[in-house]
Amino acid sequence: MCSTNAVDELSRRLGERLRADRVHRPGDPAYAGTATLWNGAVTTRPALVVRPRTGAEVAAAVTAAQEFGVGLSVRGGGHDWAGRALRQGGLVIDLGEMRDVRVERNTAVMGGGSLAGDVVAAAASHGANVATGTAGVVGMAGLSLGGGYGLLLGTAGLAADNLLGAEVVLADGRLVSTEDDPELLWALRGGGGNFGVVTTMHVRLHPDRGLVGGMVLFPWEEAATVLARYAELTASAPDGLTVLLEMTFVPDVGPCLLAVPVWSGEQGHADAAIADVLRLGTPITSTVGPITQKDLLEQFDQHVPHGMHWDLRTRTITAPTPGIIDLLISSAEARPGPGAGIGLRQFHGAATRVGADDTAFGLRTSHVVVEISAGRGPDDDASAYRKWAEDVRTSLEPHALPGGYPNFLLPDQDDQVAHAYGSHPARLIAAKQSYDPQHVFTATPLPDRGR
Repeated sequence: MCSTNAVDELSRRLGERLRADRVHRPGDPAYAGTATLWNGAVTTRPALVVRPRTGAEVAAAVTAAQEFGVGLSVRGGGHDWAGRALRQGGLVIDLGEMRDVRVERNTAVMGGGSLAGDVVAAAASHGANVATGTAGVVGMAGLSLGGGYGLLLGTAGLAADNLLGAEVVLADGRLVSTEDDPELLWALRGGGGNFGVVTTMHVRLHPDRGLVGGMVLFPWEEAATVLARYAELTASAPDGLTVLLEMTFVPDVGPCLLAVPVWSGEQGHADAAIADVLRLGTPITSTVGPITQKDLLEQFDQHVPHGMHWDLRTRTITAPTPGIIDLLISSAEARPGPGAGIGLRQFHGAATRVGADDTAFGLRTSHVVVEISAGRGPDDDASAYRKWAEDVRTSLEPHALPGGYPNFLLPDQDDQVAHAYGSHPARLIAAKQSYDPQHVFTATPLPDRGR
């Protein structure tokens, strides 16, 4: 917690350098919208929020915070579920005014506050798609820097794999380009926002050959069969087919399995690939058909409303074996409420063909990420949901690969953090020491003391 005098002086200085209407304090009309996150469970309250519009203004904010000894954090799309985007009693650099996107040939150039939906819209006007996650309202920077599993992963790779360059404000206030620093680019591609404020990103685009995808519901009574067939399907799936599977709860249906297949390969093979997905079980409903990337992401946006309370956990498995399937089913049936669910995210295809040491991302062999999501309302018993999520994580440990998906890890999960970056911990720690030796920036946890 910083002193009131330091905050007052910082506020005055920022008002001089950036304009007073871009600096917000508790009680200001604009403060509430900038000092909240998607996860309503986060109640951290910063002393100041600044909304810069240029890299130079970001640099001024970083420098001023250092000068007055005020801790800072960075808010991109506002979907940092763990709350690290808000610094208690400190300064938040909110990049929400930096969302411009332009397309240059096969590359999207975007501001550090751009959402996935912003980039998808710009790419679509040029007949292209972009490697994103599953939701359009998530910030592209946070997603990409931590990895970025998505529904085009088999043909486009991770979001991090498509990061071609960036402009970054370092802790000492310098605005640098990865064009002149390949080691910084390496660290950003999977090492998280731990090295500076990314003010601009350059991202590879992919030709839109026409996507086929949607959502398929299967009855919970067929869970064992659907999961076993999912394991078989994903073990040999072509690059063009990426399938997300959720053990979830749907109003008017109850507990069920939700499969989200997306075909992003050659159109002539789409029907056969989707038919394989429909054969996972007996569909209750299916919305699968030709779809735009924009519409695909918007389907997910409806299911992740802003303000719900969340606890997330992660484990990584080679594949859903019979023993793991039994464990997942029993865990899902023990959920504390309808907002708790378990998702399986497939890693295959193009993402596995990136060199193991080409990026900071840790695991390049085929695998499945288990996403444990405990979503609840503000009046629900938080401890019950948190205990359930932790119990599922712990029960999977004997069956799991070391590590986990960095975007879903907490700093105190030392056992997973130590292995989350594969063979790269020493190189990442060296990068942190080089670019941010005072640990000004805190994002996904690094192996060095879990930061």
